[in-house]
Amino acid sequence: MQSQDAASDFLFKLWPWFEANVKRLAFGAAILIIIVFVFSFYSYRQDQREITAGQELTQIDLSESSDQLADACLKIATDYAGTAAGQRALLQGATTLFTMGKYNDAQTQFQKFLDTYPDNFFAPQATLGVAASLDALGNADLAVSAYEKAAGQTADANVVVNAKFALARIDESQGKLAEAARLYGEVARAYPNTSLGSEAGLRAMELNEKLPKAPATPVPDASVPFNLSK
Repeated sequence: MQSQDAASDFLFKLWPWFEANVKRLAFGAAILIIIVFVFSFYSYRQDQREITAGQELTQIDLSESSDQLADACLKIATDYAGTAAGQRALLQGATTLFTMGKYNDAQTQFQKFLDTYPDNFFAPQATLGVAASLDALGNADLAVSAYEKAAGQTADANVVVNAKFALARIDESQGKLAEAARLYGEVARAYPNTSLGSEAGLRAMELNEKLPKAPATPVPDASVPFNLSK
């Protein structure tokens, strides 16, 4: 009974404050409703953009020729920047440019992906794409730095192995046979049952055959006694 009286007394005291501030409370409630509406509308629009971008990317994958695929992908990447499909479209566009032999353009788009989405799951692949583009353009020194960056991350083992194989190939072409053999060996051990691993294993064996052998340590002749007089 006392608790009911206390509650009634509290409400009795609260009511005058409520009447005095009803306009302010109504204004605050209206602002809250607007914020919720705007957030819900934004989320809806983002979901719709994701769906539309995914549909357009799927459509061009099925319908566009290779000559038009790069441009179509890059258009989606621009129109739907920030969406998951837009990010995939940018990476796919860069990859298509590379396969077409447009290495300068490919490098630009791979680098754009890294600059725009540095924490993306596919960033290691884009890093490898930059390195491969520089390699194809004959910029060996820059390519080595990019390959080393790709090999130094661990998010994608396939990227690491391909980067190491490319580094081994460059070392071999520059006459750094010991370093090339070591990298080929790492690739062979990491991917033993793949074509890349098998090729790396063969290259490692061939290079190790070309490396100079360490001189054998001479074995003392047991038939000659030590000179104890000294």
